[in-house]
Amino acid sequence: MHGRDLRYFIAVAEELHFTRAAERLYVSQPALSKQIRALERQLGVDLFRRDRHGVALTAAGTALLPHARRVLVSWEEGAAAVEEARRAQRTTLVVGMSTSPGRGGLLPAVRSRFTAAHPGAAIRLRQVNWEDPTAGLADGSTDVAFVWLPLPGQERYAWTVVAEEPRMVALPDTHPLAARTEIDFTDLLDEPFLALPESTGPLRDHFLALDARGGRPPRIAAEIASTEETYEALVAGLGVCLVATGNVPLLTLGGVTARPVRGLTPSRYALAWRRTDGDRPLVRAYAEACRRVTGRA
Repeated sequence: MHGRDLRYFIAVAEELHFTRAAERLYVSQPALSKQIRALERQLGVDLFRRDRHGVALTAAGTALLPHARRVLVSWEEGAAAVEEARRAQRTTLVVGMSTSPGRGGLLPAVRSRFTAAHPGAAIRLRQVNWEDPTAGLADGSTDVAFVWLPLPGQERYAWTVVAEEPRMVALPDTHPLAARTEIDFTDLLDEPFLALPESTGPLRDHFLALDARGGRPPRIAAEIASTEETYEALVAGLGVCLVATGNVPLLTLGGVTARPVRGLTPSRYALAWRRTDGDRPLVRAYAEACRRVTGRA
């Protein structure tokens, strides 16, 4: 049953005249009569008595009327609640991330600038598993996101680079290479590597350093989808992994060390958003706040 059916029923019940009810509803009288007949068939009972003297409610129609009114009132309240939620969504910016940005208090600084420009807006942070390298942008669950480049399907996104950081290698303290102060990437070519999930596409390739392997395929020891999984795999000696300098403190908690690597290009950390959202005021404002905080305005 549709809310429209109840509105039509209530109008006829209050007017007790199909033509006047049709005019009130801005529909044709035949269309209204047809809908009422369909409602009666659905309920299996006559709601109105129609004769040459006019229209009157039957006992069933009289019984239905107060309930129909309550249903419509409740529906209108529900619709109003949805509209309020929609308005709230327009003033709430959801910021996605797969690992905490850290980096010298970046998040508090950006929030401060953003809220100064938009005091009525709210920011909600959302942590996203590494299996989604877009940190919620792809499925629309976030509005902007701190991500590592490159992104899969990156033609859909725009971004501003937050930081460029060298890639280091994280490895167990007991690994023979851990004694060195710096490691050449050629010395890592035959090492078993921890890899991001295949869903991360070009980002997985970046942190396996395919661009520096000269066509030699990497040895994949295990896949990792979170900081915790990575740390546990490193401590267990399953393999080594490349990590951006800013994320090193998340992994070197005991039993794991990190060393600079020669022969690799840096990683790029960025604030990204969907290109289709580029004109949204809150998205623009957050991106501008991020640029100013990082000195990239």
